[in-house]
Amino acid sequence: MAVSGSAAVDPVVGKYVVGEGMCPHRLVLEHVTSRWGVLVLIELMERPYRFSELRRAIGRVSEKMLTQTLQTLERDGLVHRDAKPVIPPRVDYSLTDLGREAAEQVRALARWTEQRMEEVEKARKKYDKTHP
Repeated sequence: MAVSGSAAVDPVVGKYVVGEGMCPHRLVLEHVTSRWGVLVLIELMERPYRFSELRRAIGRVSEKMLTQTLQTLERDGLVHRDAKPVIPPRVDYSLTDLGREAAEQVRALARWTEQRMEEVEKARKKYDKTHP
C-alpha cells in the first residue's frame, strides 16, 4: 500500500482508504448523494422545515430513515437542528452555509438528470435491445 500525504492508497483498487475504513471524502459524498440525502438537501434549500413537514414534502421516506439522514447530515455540518423549548416541542431543520453549498451542487446534478432524461431513456432502450 502506497502512502500519499496523510492518506494511504491501495494500489489494487486505486481508492483512498483510511486504516480499514473509507476515505472521509467518500463518506461525505455518500451522505450527500444518498437517496434521501439528495432530497433533504434540495428540499431544505427552499426554507426551514419541521420534521413532519419535511417528511411530507419528500414523500415515501420512513420516519427512521429521515431521522438517520438528518442526523448524518447534521453531523457532517450540512444541516442545522434547532430545538425550541416550547410546549409542544418544536424542532426545525435548515441548511448551514456548508449545506447550502452542497445542496446547490446536488440540485445542479438533479437538474442535469431532468434535462438529459430523454437521452438516458434512448440509451437504455438501445442497451436493452442488445443485452436481452
